[in-house]
Amino acid sequence: MLELALKGSRAYWSWLGALAVLALAGLAAYLYQYHHGLVVTGMSRDVSWGLYIAQLTFLVGVAASAVMLVLPYYLHHYQDFGRITILGEFLAVAAVVMCVLFVTVDLGKPSRVLNIFLHPTPGSVMFWDVNVLSGYLVLNLIIGWVTLEAERKQAAPPGWARPLIYLSIPWAVSIHTVTAFLYAGLPGRGYWLTAILAPRFLASAFAAGPAVLILVALVIRRVTGFDPGQRALETLAKIVAYAIILHLFFFFLELFTVFYSGIPSHTAHFTYLYAGLHGQGNLTAWMWAALVMGLGAVVLLLAPGWRARPSTLALACGLVFGCTWIDKGLGMMAGGFIPNPLHEVTEYAPTWVELTVTVGIYALGALLVTVLYKMALGVKQEAA
Repeated sequence: MLELALKGSRAYWSWLGALAVLALAGLAAYLYQYHHGLVVTGMSRDVSWGLYIAQLTFLVGVAASAVMLVLPYYLHHYQDFGRITILGEFLAVAAVVMCVLFVTVDLGKPSRVLNIFLHPTPGSVMFWDVNVLSGYLVLNLIIGWVTLEAERKQAAPPGWARPLIYLSIPWAVSIHTVTAFLYAGLPGRGYWLTAILAPRFLASAFAAGPAVLILVALVIRRVTGFDPGQRALETLAKIVAYAIILHLFFFFLELFTVFYSGIPSHTAHFTYLYAGLHGQGNLTAWMWAALVMGLGAVVLLLAPGWRARPSTLALACGLVFGCTWIDKGLGMMAGGFIPNPLHEVTEYAPTWVELTVTVGIYALGALLVTVLYKMALGVKQEAA
C-alpha cells in the first residue's frame, strides 16, 4: 500500500515539501539545543518540565481518543463510523510518535531513554508510561494496517486481529491514566496532587481528540472530496460536546475543593494561573482565554442547528482544541511547578529553540498523518 502514498498532485507534494522544511528547521533547532544543552530553553531548576512535556500531555489525549471510534464501531457495530475509524487509528499513530519525540527532545541526553529498557524499574510510573505508549503505537499500527489491507482485498479482517482490537480499547484508557499518575504521584506538587486528575485528563482527551479528527475530516472533504459521512461527524460532535462539558465540570469541582478547603499549597497554583501571584502572572491571560473558549464551544455544540453547520462546527472544534491545548498543556505543566513548594514564583516562557523544535515535531506528525491518510483514502477509492 505504500505505493499509494507515492502518487499525488503537485499540491500534495508541495504540502509534503513545506512540512519537510519545517521538520528540518525543528531538527536544526534541536541540534543547537543538543550542542549547548537545555540552558537554551526557558526551563530552570524550579520549572524542569516545559513546552515539550506539555505537548506530551496533550498528544497522549489525542492518541487515546481513537477509542471513541473503535469502541462504537467494533464493539457496538455502529456502521456510521466505518469510513473514519481508520482515520482515528492513524491519527493515534502519529500522536504517539510525536509523544515519543517530545520526550526525547526534553532529555539532555536522548540515550537515557535506553535506560528504561536496559534497567527496567517496575516501581517507576515512567517505566509503565513508556511501555503502554509503545504498546499502543504497535497495536494501532497493526490494527490499522491489517484492516486497511483487508478492505483493499474486499475481505473481512483476519480473526486474530479482533482480540487486538478489543485489547486496544482498555489500552487507550490506560495510556492517559498512567500519564496522569506521573503527575499525581508527586506529593510536593499541590496542583497535581488530586485523585480527579486522571478523569480530568480522560475527559479532555475525549473532547480534544475527536475535535481534531472532525477538523481533519472537514479539511479532507474539502480538499479530496472524500465524504466521511454527515452522521459520523454529527455523532463525533455530540461526543465532543459531552466531553468538553465534563472537562469543565471536573475543573469547577477541583476549583471548589481547593478554595473551600483553603490549603495554601493548593490554592497558590490556581491563584497564580488565574489572578497572578506576587505580582507575576504570565499565564493569566492564557488561562482565562482557555476557559472562555471552553464555554464558547459548549454553547456552539449544544445548539443542533449550529452543530450541523460545517463552519460553526469547525469553529467549535477549534475552540475545544485551544481550550484543552492551553489548560491541559502549558497551564498544567507550568501550573504544577509555579509557585514552588516554598511559594516562590519563577516564571517560565518557552524560548525560540523550544518553539522551533515544537513546530518541527508537529510538522513531522502532520507529514506522517498525510502519508497514512493518503494510503487510507487511496484504498477506499479503490474499494469504491
